[in-house]
Amino acid sequence: MVPRGVWCVLLTCLFYTSSADKDFFTSIGQMTDLLYTEKDLVTSLKDYIRAEESKLEQVKTWAQKLDVLSATATQDPEGFLGHPVNAFKLMKRLNTEWGELESLVLKDMSDGFISNLTIQRQHFPNDDDQTGAAKALMRLQDTYRLDTQTISTGELPGEGPMTVEDCFELGKIAYSDADYYHTELWMEQALKQLDGGEESTVDMVTILDYLSYSIYQQGELERALDYTKRLLKLDSAHQRANGNLKYFEYQLAKQKKVEAEEGLKEKEEREREKREVSEKKGRPADYLPERRKYEQLCRGEGIKMTPRRQSRMFCRYSDNNRHPLYMLGPVKQEDEWDRPRIIRYHDILSNSEIEKVKELAKPRLRRATVHDPQTGKLTTAHYRVSKSAWLTAYEDPVVDKINQRIEDITGLNVKTAEELQVANYGVGGQYEPHFDFGRKDEPDAFKELGTGNRIATWLIYGSAVFWYNLFASGEGDYSTRHAACPVLVGNKWVSNKWIHERGQEFRRRCTLDESD
Repeated sequence: MVPRGVWCVLLTCLFYTSSADKDFFTSIGQMTDLLYTEKDLVTSLKDYIRAEESKLEQVKTWAQKLDVLSATATQDPEGFLGHPVNAFKLMKRLNTEWGELESLVLKDMSDGFISNLTIQRQHFPNDDDQTGAAKALMRLQDTYRLDTQTISTGELPGEGPMTVEDCFELGKIAYSDADYYHTELWMEQALKQLDGGEESTVDMVTILDYLSYSIYQQGELERALDYTKRLLKLDSAHQRANGNLKYFEYQLAKQKKVEAEEGLKEKEEREREKREVSEKKGRPADYLPERRKYEQLCRGEGIKMTPRRQSRMFCRYSDNNRHPLYMLGPVKQEDEWDRPRIIRYHDILSNSEIEKVKELAKPRLRRATVHDPQTGKLTTAHYRVSKSAWLTAYEDPVVDKINQRIEDITGLNVKTAEELQVANYGVGGQYEPHFDFGRKDEPDAFKELGTGNRIATWLIYGSAVFWYNLFASGEGDYSTRHAACPVLVGNKWVSNKWIHERGQEFRRRCTLDESD
């Protein structure tokens, strides 16, 4: 499924919205293999259960037979053993058959299952994958303003309900990051489900312990005290809770004493401070200054074009300046945005071409990287959650055709462009606000390529969009800042071509006028 996209401009920033190695959580495409791994293990587990049931059935039949025999024999032991056949069979049973039964009971029927599990385990996700998937859920929760109840009860399309254990695990992962905001949300959801009668291996005392502390860390003493008292009703000997109870009560008493002694002006100041604490309560401090606006755009709350600007946007059939290939079959071209100018091209790839590109890319998907401005080298980053692969023109005719199509439509030389990149986004996959071109503080961003800066970007996700990253003067266009919003539901594949300056000297001539 290729989620549809929405393009918006934020101040001078553009954002795009759409639905082998480890890091499974960074690629839905590769995670599908895990489903088949699990299906194979379930089949193996069923085989093991059947083998155990067959073994138990044999033991049960043996026990029933001997139960009847021994009941008859013990009524008249001497008379029973007076028959030579009965005496022989007793010797045989005790000497041979009970030994065979012992071997049957001791036979380990799990060998096949354990062997299969051991082989498959090397392909299992690790702790980082579980943590990454948990943080992705929290990212979706924040970005799209989903409450824990909506997520936990399975109200999202195609989603199953979450157990108390699931909610508790999310809360624990948040707690390990000192993210007390999300700890509180998910521990409260776990508690709510326990209060609702759901059975769980997680006890209420443990949940209340996490919950009271996370609330205290956010400055709400009275609520933290209430949950601590509730915990102690269940476990009066809980050492940490008893210590917290005394501390919380002392702090509250101290606070109330100060409030009682202060004058009207001080009370107003304290009330103001309380309001500020309440307003600041929430998600941890963020490194991304645009977070709020970025998430607004992801929710479809971005800046809209005025009717006047919209009236200058058109759809057209384009032959690309009478290009021979497009004279009889022009491309469908749509003005997507005006500043910066973004053009959308419809029906660029056929379904068979899309499937071929995915087929070529999937075995090679590796965690997507970004340029580190400090080192100039490629590195993974938590703000880019996807896996990508690079396809060269010579490895398949479809890739060569796509590259040529991009050159024919844009009029730019793609021989100096980077290879066709294919990306598959993972759980809550995103790429936070970024530029495609190298800025002045990154002079060595593409030095190893020797082809200059990224002059333009071609992005395919069903249809395709195209924009220039650089002005004709060669200066970077900072209004091309863009992002991929977290994928809420679905499997998002995109492909892009980064076109470089080298080779465009006579195709897009330089000018000092940045408005050109």
